[in-house]
Amino acid sequence: MATPFSPQVRNPTHRNPWEPQTEHSNGHPRDANLHSNGTYSPTASSSNLPPSIDSDKNPAAISLRSFALGATSSASLLTTLYLCPLFTPNQPTTPPPPTPLWRLPLFLLLLSLFHYLEYHTTALSNPSAATVSAFLLSSNGKAYNIAHGLAFVEAFVHHHFFPGYTNGIFPPALRTAWLVLGAGLLVVGQSTRTTAMLHAGTNFNHLVQSKKKEGHVLVTGGVYRYLRHPSYFGFFWWGLGTQVVLGNAVCLVGYAVVLWRFFRRRIEKEETLLIDFFGIDYVRYRDRTRVGIPFIP
Repeated sequence: MATPFSPQVRNPTHRNPWEPQTEHSNGHPRDANLHSNGTYSPTASSSNLPPSIDSDKNPAAISLRSFALGATSSASLLTTLYLCPLFTPNQPTTPPPPTPLWRLPLFLLLLSLFHYLEYHTTALSNPSAATVSAFLLSSNGKAYNIAHGLAFVEAFVHHHFFPGYTNGIFPPALRTAWLVLGAGLLVVGQSTRTTAMLHAGTNFNHLVQSKKKEGHVLVTGGVYRYLRHPSYFGFFWWGLGTQVVLGNAVCLVGYAVVLWRFFRRRIEKEETLLIDFFGIDYVRYRDRTRVGIPFIP
């Protein structure tokens, strides 16, 4: 059986009704403006306009942040390699001092990688949430930026004004072990958080959701099989790892206290909502898993 759009060879008199199309009859589209001089200009359709520069999904804003983070990562890596005594030629092979200057650009590198991975992982697992805010560059509030600024200040002051203080107290082996501990916390923290975002998929969001969205399911597989808030676990230990690598004693304690209080309140609020969403299923899941942050059951 022929469709209405198929030509009928056996019935040449059959024709589809012809309707004149004004946008083709004069060679100009229907959505065009006729000027007094007889020329036409297209009328912009709101669906074809790019997002505003202030929009959270503006491609220009996203690409600009990606470029800035990439440039910062490259410059920080090169500076770290240049200043690190392990990569400096014509020097004896000795354990690095507790807070050398090379740890400052390393901190910048770690921050740049973290913020880039936040957006990149979101784009992979939950594309609809891949917005400017997903970088977490400005959405964490002033306290977040102040904390990192204080970490820079402490490391700089420690290195310039008290360069030999820690060297005189701790033996080289202990200083090296402390640095290795910090590196381990960084790797475990970052990899756990990134893996958690990937395993959660579209169920992951940087903001606590007060209403259950369509398609929202309780994720209990992958890394969520062992940790019920693996992204919080990852960020907590990653944050402490940055301070261990920097050799910051004051900010290490400060980071631990602030992050612990923040995640305790956030987890309490989030789990109350999750019980409303999933009922007894979440209660049972909560009872058989852990958070992985000290003193938060």
